[in-house]
Amino acid sequence: MRIFHGIEELKGAVGTHLGYSDWRTINQEQIDAFADATGDHQWIHVDPARAAQGLFGSTIAHGYLTLSLVPSFLNQVYRIEDTTMAVNYGANRVRYPSPVPVGSRLRGGVELLALQQTTSGHRLTSRVTIDREGSDKPACVAEVLSLLVP
Repeated sequence: MRIFHGIEELKGAVGTHLGYSDWRTINQEQIDAFADATGDHQWIHVDPARAAQGLFGSTIAHGYLTLSLVPSFLNQVYRIEDTTMAVNYGANRVRYPSPVPVGSRLRGGVELLALQQTTSGHRLTSRVTIDREGSDKPACVAEVLSLLVP
């Protein structure tokens, strides 16, 4: 866990890789709960018997489920003190290079790409690469934006 004491200290870390979160296992209960929350009940996610006969040999996590883990991974890698709040500001680019079969273990690696002052505070751009244990391709690569409010 990296702890930054204010924006000036954070500026010095732009262009660096901050580290990795803990590994997290994706189970069928999480996939089913995400399907219920989003209404995306495609069989590749929620029907283990049918998915076992499919391309991946099991159900796979939704891409957006994988993406939704980004905040928890960020919170394990770094924290910024001396700001009022940090809010999700969006994403510039998101890709899913490989699937996440049920039972996969994922972790997030975080690289700080840019920090720009705005009228509302500072906009931080980070690249989060979500690795799947045992895979040579990441499950997700997302360039995410946070607004840091003084």
